[in-house]
Amino acid sequence: MVRNPALLLFTPRDAAKPERRVMNMKEVQTYFSVLELRERLIAKLAILAGMRPGEIFALKWGQLTATYADIRQRVYRGTIDSPKTNQSVRKAALSEGLLREVETWREFSVETRDGAWVFPSERMTPLSKDNCWRRSMQPKLAKAGLGWANFLVMRRTHATLMKALGVDGKLVADQLGHSLDVNQNVYTQSPVENRLVAVNQLEKSLLVM
Repeated sequence: MVRNPALLLFTPRDAAKPERRVMNMKEVQTYFSVLELRERLIAKLAILAGMRPGEIFALKWGQLTATYADIRQRVYRGTIDSPKTNQSVRKAALSEGLLREVETWREFSVETRDGAWVFPSERMTPLSKDNCWRRSMQPKLAKAGLGWANFLVMRRTHATLMKALGVDGKLVADQLGHSLDVNQNVYTQSPVENRLVAVNQLEKSLLVM
């Protein structure tokens, strides 16, 4: 008797897909308002600049310029290494208000030489993403009803809000370090100046609400 094992496989029709939540403009404003300076800057780098947590915690002061963050490394499971894709190595545009917050944080930082970590731990190693989230961010956000909005949600929120503002998809993809289309990413690049306009647009839209 011929048997087809594939016939034994099935997908439950009522299986619920996990919800891919994002924050709206009002929730983002609340998000920023409940966090202290360091954690607020981390959140803004994720939400306004679209940076991954590994990229944020691997930042050194020398990678920050007057308009962008030069992303060439990440923290992965406690180890510094290179980004996993060519698209991830990029210049992430930083909005004007975000840059002002960077300078404010610089004033409180113990070490600000080019090779120093922007977010160091007490041992002067890169701050742990999980410890920062669990101890310093999530408890405050939970009180505001936003304890669910983790780093993945922050990054997804950046992409969603930029799309809602009508920002060109290629600009968003380059800002995030994602592939939009192999052809586009191999043969075209959006200038950081154009993405700078986009992130400033996102920041200003939050301020006028």
